[in-house]
Amino acid sequence: QVQLVESGGGLVQAGGSLRLSCAASGSIRTIYAMSWYRQAPGKERELVGGITSNGLVDYGNFVKGRFTIFRNDDKNTMYLQMNSLKPEDTAEYYCNANSWEGKEIWGQGTQVTVSS
Repeated sequence: QVQLVESGGGLVQAGGSLRLSCAASGSIRTIYAMSWYRQAPGKERELVGGITSNGLVDYGNFVKGRFTIFRNDDKNTMYLQMNSLKPEDTAEYYCNANSWEGKEIWGQGTQVTVSS
């Protein structure tokens, strides 16, 4: 079983930066891809971007170079570096992992609030 714990959310002014972390534990060798999603109040959850086990990274169209996903395998942690934040980036951000066993795991989420 894989467990995911997000951290790093908070309140930031527009134009500022935040770095979110997603620490994985448990059967991490079963993970083939990890992703970040976000969900704003009243909106559907949307994909921010993800990274595969061999390091391929992809992003949602709205990111437009502002966000970067990377990981530290020594720490079993995936990161989401967010720059040039906008009020519309305000959302609950979730970490997601997909395993070779066909399981999908979610973290508990971390709130990001961007003030104008």
